[in-house]
Amino acid sequence: MSTSRSVIVCGGGIVGLCTAHYLARDGFDVTVIERNPEGADSCAQGSAGYVSPSHVEPISAPGMVWQGLKWMTSSRSPFYIKPRLDPELMRWGWLFAKSCTPEHRLRAAPVLAQHCLESRKLFVELAAQTGNSFEFEAQGLFNLCKTPEKLAAYEKGLAALANSVGVEAKILTPAQVAALEPGARMDIAGAVYFPIDAHISPRKFIPALVALLKQQGVKFHWATSVYGWRSEGGRVTGVSTSAGELTADEYVLATGSWAPETIRGLGLRLPMQAGKGYSLAIERPRFQLKKPMILSERRVAVTPMGQTLRFGGTMEIAGHVDRVRPERIAQIKAAAQVYFPDMSPTDFDGIQPWFGYRPVSPDGMPYIGRFARQANLTAACGHAMLGVTLAPITGHVVSELLAGKKPSVDLSLTSPDRFA
Repeated sequence: MSTSRSVIVCGGGIVGLCTAHYLARDGFDVTVIERNPEGADSCAQGSAGYVSPSHVEPISAPGMVWQGLKWMTSSRSPFYIKPRLDPELMRWGWLFAKSCTPEHRLRAAPVLAQHCLESRKLFVELAAQTGNSFEFEAQGLFNLCKTPEKLAAYEKGLAALANSVGVEAKILTPAQVAALEPGARMDIAGAVYFPIDAHISPRKFIPALVALLKQQGVKFHWATSVYGWRSEGGRVTGVSTSAGELTADEYVLATGSWAPETIRGLGLRLPMQAGKGYSLAIERPRFQLKKPMILSERRVAVTPMGQTLRFGGTMEIAGHVDRVRPERIAQIKAAAQVYFPDMSPTDFDGIQPWFGYRPVSPDGMPYIGRFARQANLTAACGHAMLGVTLAPITGHVVSELLAGKKPSVDLSLTSPDRFA
């Protein structure tokens, strides 16, 4: 049982909402502050919707520095960093390079696997609690490989790493893939199959969660911006917002890629970049899939969501710039045709591209834990491409921390002070 009863959660995206849910469930008096109005879009809503224990390798993998330098020369690349004179980007890049080591990969993999597997269990519970209104589907995930070289690299790399940390990975031939997914003709050399993976429809999950929170008595301040903070003696004593000053016993930072900006008034630094991702949703696709897929060489995700087929991907580090780069959308469309030869450019006619900002830490690990300099401020952000996957476990462990309990998952690599 907690001793601090009131909590303000700054951020009403998927992580903030999940955090509010577990705090309210555990008896806290919870208020959520969200900069957007109720029902507005968020980073998760246009995502691939993966619940993916298979993602055991952090984005700061060995070899990514040289690959990133190569990709920087083309805005069509899967991972594009727009060169610019920005001290925060330069520091992030330096920290990213330091993290791209085999040692970090091996340290991070078991931690990510544990978080992802525990979060998947919580999704199963939430599906049962809400009548599965958000279409949780445990169909597994294919990493489709166009070339034998990529398949061989994955067999020795990602598949071996996943199996070593308890996430089953199988190498499949094209015939075996077709037997498990007969809905579409694929031009591939094979695939890595992760049977434990699942997916949801994020646009249905968010409103289902908001409805659940209202039943739990969570209070909301929609369309409310955070302007500053008041602190005394190493503790936050109030947060200044467009709705006036709000106070609580505990505060949670869950503002995604805007987190560094949110806490600037407290003198805290949280290295993070906004990684823009894009997606296109085909409402009446020419074929129906059962299982989500990743088009490995092109780094494009494909997810069936009801009668919709969503294609998404790319990582664009260019700041919070609200504009669509046509060349990046073109790459998603081209990738679909490379792996699915029955598709044509007309399949995407009239579709409005979506984009959102993933919060990317330099080492590919989320920020979860208390800040040393502000004892009652807890980070719950920086999940990069695992925001949907890790939202429930993040909320669950934040509630444990605020209640003074031992965390149920390993937080040794997630401290928000690790780059301080």
